[in-house]
Amino acid sequence: MKKLKGITWNHTRGLLPMVATAQRFTELNPDIEISWEKRSLQEFADASIEDLAKRFDLLVIDHPWTGFGADTKTILPLSDYLSEAYIKDQEINTVGKSYGSYVFHNKLWALPIDAATPVAAARLDILEKQGLKVPQTYDDLLALAKKGLIAFAGIPVDSLMTFYSFCCSLGEDPFQSQEKVISVETGKKALQMHRELAQLMDSANFNRNPIEVYEAMVNSDEIAYCPFAYGYSNYSRIGYSKNLLHFYDLVKLNDKPMISSLGGTGLAVSSFSQYIPEAIKYAEFTGSSQVQQNIFSDNGGQPGHLQAWKSERINGVTHDYFKNTLPALERAFLRPRYSGHMYFQDHAGDVVRDYLMNGGDEESILEVMNGLYIKSLNL
Repeated sequence: MKKLKGITWNHTRGLLPMVATAQRFTELNPDIEISWEKRSLQEFADASIEDLAKRFDLLVIDHPWTGFGADTKTILPLSDYLSEAYIKDQEINTVGKSYGSYVFHNKLWALPIDAATPVAAARLDILEKQGLKVPQTYDDLLALAKKGLIAFAGIPVDSLMTFYSFCCSLGEDPFQSQEKVISVETGKKALQMHRELAQLMDSANFNRNPIEVYEAMVNSDEIAYCPFAYGYSNYSRIGYSKNLLHFYDLVKLNDKPMISSLGGTGLAVSSFSQYIPEAIKYAEFTGSSQVQQNIFSDNGGQPGHLQAWKSERINGVTHDYFKNTLPALERAFLRPRYSGHMYFQDHAGDVVRDYLMNGGDEESILEVMNGLYIKSLNL
């Protein structure tokens, strides 16, 4: 028996589909056993994959780690191991830029098994009870926020992602030069709009990640709407939680739907593994269209294969989560993935969150972020 170990993140969406696919894979390949461990969502975003790759054969990773993984040769270029037909299927069936988010140096370093971006979520029962509707525009959102009925994830990394969203939605993508994160004009406006909205929600949300926001939404009746947090289709499935969430595209700003920052996860194979052929075979199985549309999705997964997102069966189970949010995925902003970018992400989020909570001079905030950015480019 060849025993492989994998590491994923601690949520139904992160763990259960990996356990289910591993179980079925072993049934089809009795000489291979795969066990999965989990780590917190914060560790998933922050912890170096180099250390993990020395301990695990398979890694579920956040795509900003792609450049680091490629440059350090910590993970394997899967496009060197999988057939051209399989890789082509992955590319054609990408959800937004999910496939491209794992391409670096013209090679694919992880399979996009999970797709996500910040989307909107609503407790329709609370809105209906108060005679309110799901916001369609940013002005609608502000009006609802002033009633104390909104929340969004405010921990550092999510605060940074929402800052990117405001920048993109105002017409300028971040990181278009190597000297600054964003222009002063757009950056100031983005920060000001972000803070105006953040000040209208309960400060408890500055300590919540998307999962914690959704748990607060389904387990109490205080939050009717979340305008942007990384989507979790689990909460749109009957029986998963006390109350049901319905998910939607983002509100319109200046007559155009807002743009969010691409998330999702990829399945990578450690270059240190003693069982590389077996690990590649499992990755191929898990990322395949058939498994993504069935075993993976049916066990709490949020697939990364486009055919699963278009599946009438899966949409029926999730109250059209996938159909409703696919447009947001298709226009989502792809963050930088160069080797040093995680340094910027780790520190810039603290700067943005502190501003949201305590205010400050926007131009000074942007200068601090520019300093972090330039340093990250030279790491």
